[in-house]
Amino acid sequence: MENPSKQEIKSILENSKRIAVVGLSDNPERTSYMVSKAMQDAGYDIIPVNPTIDEALGVKAVASLKDIEGHVDIVNVFRRSEHLPDVAKEFLEIDADVFWAQQGLVNEEAYRLLSGKGYTVIMDLCIKVAHALTKSA
Repeated sequence: MENPSKQEIKSILENSKRIAVVGLSDNPERTSYMVSKAMQDAGYDIIPVNPTIDEALGVKAVASLKDIEGHVDIVNVFRRSEHLPDVAKEFLEIDADVFWAQQGLVNEEAYRLLSGKGYTVIMDLCIKVAHALTKSA
């Protein structure tokens, strides 16, 4: 499993607008909330994907990726590594470009499934940290 180069990641973040966040919590203390708020503050449209909440960051939540209308640039995943293959399978059913698993999350099966179909896959990397690095680069 290999992530794209720093330059490719910079390009992805510069050309993306809509980020669907799987597992986004409505609790401001949770990492998913803090990271997504930072990305929202940076100008990205955040779509909370979590069947257990009504909304997060002022945006109505959807129960699954399939409930999102229109194109999604990045699917950012905050679910444990063992759930990544299921999220990857759902990712294949929607119009999305990049599968991004947060820091600490890696799943070889999900990686092979998506990269084998030509999708960009990023794992074990915090999108907020990557975004900050691209701004300072």
